[in-house]
Amino acid sequence: MGLRPDTLIVVILLTMLTALGPITTDLYLPALPSIQAFYHTDVPTVQLTLSVYMVVFAVCQLFYGPLSDRFGRKPIILIGTLIYLFGSVVCLIAPEIEILITGRVLQAIGGCAGVILARSMVRDIYGQSRSAKILSYMGTAMAVAPALGPIIGGYLTIIYGWQASFAILAIFGGLCVLGIIFILQETNHHKDPHAIHPRQTLRNFATLIKDRHYTGYLLIATFSYSGLFSFISGSAFVFIDILGLSADQFGYCFAAAVAGYMIGTQLGGRIVGTIGIVRIVGAGTITCAVAGIIMLVLAILSATQVAAILGPMILYMIGLGMAFPSALAGLIGPFPKMVGAASSLAGFGQNSFAAFVGLMVAHSFNMTQLPMAIGICLMGIASWVSHRLLINRAMH
Repeated sequence: MGLRPDTLIVVILLTMLTALGPITTDLYLPALPSIQAFYHTDVPTVQLTLSVYMVVFAVCQLFYGPLSDRFGRKPIILIGTLIYLFGSVVCLIAPEIEILITGRVLQAIGGCAGVILARSMVRDIYGQSRSAKILSYMGTAMAVAPALGPIIGGYLTIIYGWQASFAILAIFGGLCVLGIIFILQETNHHKDPHAIHPRQTLRNFATLIKDRHYTGYLLIATFSYSGLFSFISGSAFVFIDILGLSADQFGYCFAAAVAGYMIGTQLGGRIVGTIGIVRIVGAGTITCAVAGIIMLVLAILSATQVAAILGPMILYMIGLGMAFPSALAGLIGPFPKMVGAASSLAGFGQNSFAAFVGLMVAHSFNMTQLPMAIGICLMGIASWVSHRLLINRAMH
């Protein structure tokens, strides 16, 4: 059962599955202050709904990749998405903050299957040469969800309360389940019977880590994404609590930042075939670094206008849109027989480190934008340095 894998509707479904990660994070961002008030708790505790989600999301990816290399992509992605659907319902009805965090754990356990394996399926279907372009265009389409997510989430929070966001996530998860059952075909035609053996798994991971290009692209993806997560962790409190915006106004600000990412992915998708992955990633990382420096300087100067935060963040997101999809294609491309493992290890690295950075931003929150700006600046610079030392130098 399923359609031919290289059709548009399959690409749309894979994009939806990849969007499970960002939409599960971004849709409820405007509700964070409301969740804090509802449960009578503090900012670090509410932020656990983000950071715990990211940690579990990261760890589980280590298992989904090898499992899909052994048993196939479709059955594993179906099981994961069903778990995600159940977790969304738990979040919807959670009477206590601890139950809400538990639901977020279930969302992470299940949702990461869609994110990690959709990426692997693109590599299965399109090969190394076309996967960078497809991932870039998927990134553009996928960005529509987090762009609209905070806007929709803001209105839902104001009109129906914070629980409404999780109702939408449950519906979205249910649609993905139906799509997997009736549309998706198996794409892994080189199943490895030893892929889930601990020694083989560790051997595969060791092979990947020893590869200079893989490590370089992994660090670039990790650092650049962690800069985004610094913004995700701190932006709701900065824009709403410090600058006094409403939840729906914050949604529009977040959407503007995501629009920057869409510009970057479109630009990257159009020119990556001409200038190559190395150069497009380099251009993206230096853009992230410059944007982070500008944001930090403005924060040090106590510029508390919306434009002083949003302007540099849009620039950062343009750089991220150029660098991130191509970095992912660069790290999984050379390993056709270890696509699942390569994608899993990359997902573990970027999400676990992003969770750590998000926690640092939350615990450093001092009613200014400075902690968030420091995180974004450091991650932008680190992604550029990784490109210079590990990717660019290896090409000369």
